[in-house]
Amino acid sequence: MTAIEPMDPAVDPAAAGTSTTQVALILNPVKVTDADALRADLAGRCAAAGLGEPLVLETTEDDPGYSMARQAVEAGARVVATAGGDGTVRAVAEGLTGTGVALAVVPQGTGNLLARNLGLPLDVDAALDAVLDGTDRRVDVGRLVNGTGSRPVEGNGSDEGTVFTIMAGAGFDAAMMREAPEGLKAAVGWPAYIVGGVRGMRRSHARVQLCIDGGRPVQARVRTVLVGNLGKLQGGLELLPDARPDDGLLDIALVAPSGPVGWLRLAFRGLTGRHRSNDRTLRTWQGREVEVVMRRPQPRQVDGDLVEDGDRLSIRVEPGALVVRVPRAAQDAIDVTRPADGPAEEGRGHGPRGGVGQAGPR
Repeated sequence: MTAIEPMDPAVDPAAAGTSTTQVALILNPVKVTDADALRADLAGRCAAAGLGEPLVLETTEDDPGYSMARQAVEAGARVVATAGGDGTVRAVAEGLTGTGVALAVVPQGTGNLLARNLGLPLDVDAALDAVLDGTDRRVDVGRLVNGTGSRPVEGNGSDEGTVFTIMAGAGFDAAMMREAPEGLKAAVGWPAYIVGGVRGMRRSHARVQLCIDGGRPVQARVRTVLVGNLGKLQGGLELLPDARPDDGLLDIALVAPSGPVGWLRLAFRGLTGRHRSNDRTLRTWQGREVEVVMRRPQPRQVDGDLVEDGDRLSIRVEPGALVVRVPRAAQDAIDVTRPADGPAEEGRGHGPRGGVGQAGPR
């Protein structure tokens, strides 16, 4: 699937019993500054391309986009554009996972993490161009499955667990998001998380047991646990430099800096890409299934959405399960050469990096 082709004017979709919906837009009215202008812009582009009127749906406080995505799929949409923050993008992505219908991102929030990680346009005009004339790439998703101490994000409508496109975590990272003042986030964007981080440092270390693909457990005392499909966080901080969206693997990190100086060093390495292979403050692995058991409940998040505190992260990768619409000019930004159910790339180790053997920091 590439660009959307116009309907044949000789065919009457109603008489044929088919849907005229080819493009859908799911927007978060809280995040979109001028929703009417965005609707009109997309409708004009669809008309100029010989397409039907786009289906436009708005998220609600109770449903951040999951059921709207399912409604768009049922209506026959071939591409679903989402305009909102990272939470809206995550919920719509979950609704589209496994359907083959493409997700297009029209950035509106402060983070825009999926767009930044995949090299998608941050300009609204360029993003709308890609909706109608982009090309499609398959990417992996992670799924936080149900189990002790875990539940789906409220409003996602799924009993199978919670999909994320970027990263899930427990401990300091989730506490930082929870402690960031909402008013400050609205005013200044991602720097508000610095305030949340300072507040989150008051939390003690967490004792965890990490098991990857059923292997030997690793015991560790950490500040946070991250399980990612993509590695870049707010402010350009990259803690999982080897993470790729299409390799059929999750990247796992145990993060254990010592004091404020340790955090500063970790942040510097994340911003400059100068991670050390022997740095025990950031130890990384790869795998397809991850089980993290924590001695006591910790704050948890998926793609920046806070979920109920829990004592477990049970996560699996779903290779190639999500189709993403990308601009033709940037089609190499996501290089996917295998089918959705194909094997992970051979030759990439599943064992720990940044340490020796299976032993973790104690």
